[in-house]
Amino acid sequence: MSDFDLQGIGMTSQRTRDRLVGRLREQGIVDEKVLGQISTLPRHIFIDEALAHRAYEDTALPIGNNQTISQPFIVALMTQLLTEVPRKKVLEVGTGSGYQTALLARLCERVYSIERIQALMPRARERLSALSLRNIQMRHGDGYAGWAESGPFDGILVTAAPPAMPEQLLEQLAEGGRLIVPVGDGNEQDLRVIDRTGDGFTESVHDRVKFVPLVGGVTHHR
Repeated sequence: MSDFDLQGIGMTSQRTRDRLVGRLREQGIVDEKVLGQISTLPRHIFIDEALAHRAYEDTALPIGNNQTISQPFIVALMTQLLTEVPRKKVLEVGTGSGYQTALLARLCERVYSIERIQALMPRARERLSALSLRNIQMRHGDGYAGWAESGPFDGILVTAAPPAMPEQLLEQLAEGGRLIVPVGDGNEQDLRVIDRTGDGFTESVHDRVKFVPLVGGVTHHR
């Protein structure tokens, strides 16, 4: 039995989720498969119970360990950009709460998710298990290093911001694959989309975004 209330009531009800989807649509999210999954994915189980009433606001929220669950618009935008064509095997760098992981798992055949902060992982596993998502592999490791032995990947999505393009992740991108990553120092970064072709890589820059920095190395339970 799950100890999570997947249905929600009041500020976590389906009606509240539908209002969020309406706002995302107004902001330019047009992919109905992404919007449909966000509508049914209970974001409130991915944050602390004390903040559950804010789960369907279009804002980032703290999840502990100086990390956040990203703003729903940014999650939707990055997912829309990644899944413009079907992706069989996707690498997520930065599991965090597991919310983006769950969304990817509902849209892609297999998701590999890497998290450097070990303390975040048990709760993320519990949430993903409560949703009966069985197509996810998780690993405690350095996001900069990726997951080479399970690559190459059709898609790579990075949920924290490196100051420059991570070369090891580019190397793990399959031909025809796409990498979504916020790049830059400071409070704002450029959301970049990199496609791998037979001739190399093409890059485009989308919105200005705000992400926590992508930090190298790992942290263990204390």
